[in-house]
Amino acid sequence: MDPATLAGLILLIGIVVLLALGVPIAVAIGLPSAVATIAILGAENASLTTSQRVFTGINSFTLLAIPFFVLAGVLMNNGGIAGRLVDAAKVLVGRMPGSLAQTNVMANAMFGSVSGAAVASAAAVGSAMAPRQEQEGYERDFSAAVNVASAPSGMLIPPSNTFIVYSLVSSTSVAALFLAGYGPGILWTLACMTMVYLHARKRPELRAVGRVTFAQALLTIWRAVPSLLMIVIVVGGILAGVFTPTESAAIAVLYCLVLGFAYRMLKVKDLPGILLEATRTTAIVMLLVGVSSAMSWVMSFARIPNLISDLLLGLTDNPTTVLILMMVILLVVGTFMDPTPAILIFTPIFLPIAVDFGIDPIHFGTVIVFNLCVGTITPPVGNVLFIGARVAELRIESVVRRLVPFFAALLVMLFIVVFVPEVSMWLPTVLGLVDGGG
Repeated sequence: MDPATLAGLILLIGIVVLLALGVPIAVAIGLPSAVATIAILGAENASLTTSQRVFTGINSFTLLAIPFFVLAGVLMNNGGIAGRLVDAAKVLVGRMPGSLAQTNVMANAMFGSVSGAAVASAAAVGSAMAPRQEQEGYERDFSAAVNVASAPSGMLIPPSNTFIVYSLVSSTSVAALFLAGYGPGILWTLACMTMVYLHARKRPELRAVGRVTFAQALLTIWRAVPSLLMIVIVVGGILAGVFTPTESAAIAVLYCLVLGFAYRMLKVKDLPGILLEATRTTAIVMLLVGVSSAMSWVMSFARIPNLISDLLLGLTDNPTTVLILMMVILLVVGTFMDPTPAILIFTPIFLPIAVDFGIDPIHFGTVIVFNLCVGTITPPVGNVLFIGARVAELRIESVVRRLVPFFAALLVMLFIVVFVPEVSMWLPTVLGLVDGGG
């Protein structure tokens, strides 16, 4: 057996077996990659090559944005920002049927748009909304499902760490990807709001309680403006060319720090714990990026991307069919793999195929991220699902049962994102960051 074939078998079998055994994803990727490299180069050269690939994978100025955005998200969780965004969301959608559940959806979109982290959003907004919804007669499992389903909108609405990772792999513009995420992110939010509306129509007692005066509404919105202003600073600064995505992430940290102290929700003694939490999350992400880089080298040597491409194109040369096949693969992959390693693994495989069919890399980035966002709320490994169930103190099974209608709505929106490129491409095209609609 030639070294390339042997390396490919070691890699594929090793990853599948280790994931089936429940080994952490970084180990499940890194260990087979190292063994496969030994099969190619021998032990001595393999150790040097693997370590070089891991270092090269994380040695990126763009990737520095991730630890800063992670830290900004943790500061938001602890700095009183979530509560103000929830209050603002209630003012915006508080008169709709199922007002508290609609507030949960809108608050997740708003919180995600300033933190870029679905897990942080599910934890912060879910903790704030669950007691309120239970008091108003909402079933706990339905409230948890609403929170879980709506939290990933923050991975699409900028700033988004997943788009930063995709940008690194695909060599595309972070600014264009951020703008392209608004359309799919809004569709995700609308899908969840529609499901809440349909549920509320069957439960007329789930309606707004009390009425907020115009003056109270203005005051509530005004209190949330400083938090929402971060979107303007981060995204606006990037588009205006004032600073890079990495510099914008550092500014976001400083801004959240100032807000936290201004709101008197942060104390100096809280900072070591906040830094430790952000460091743990960042270390996991960077380890995944590093070992995925080593795995990509083995995959290239074993020609795995070429083999998968030939297999797909051998089945059909119809662009629609190929896109649907890629979507199905990504949906399945997303159920047992986090978005970061999935993007690192499958972007180099699928992007060349998509480009050959005339799909813009920016548009394809939103397709991949939307697919993998669905995976974050899907068992068996959906991290947002587990966090949302834990916050609601419920078993996973009861939450999944109430998530089924949301899955159906989100899959409809996924097809719209895939086959109507203008949803993603209109905004970056209008602002001159891409040449056409993909």
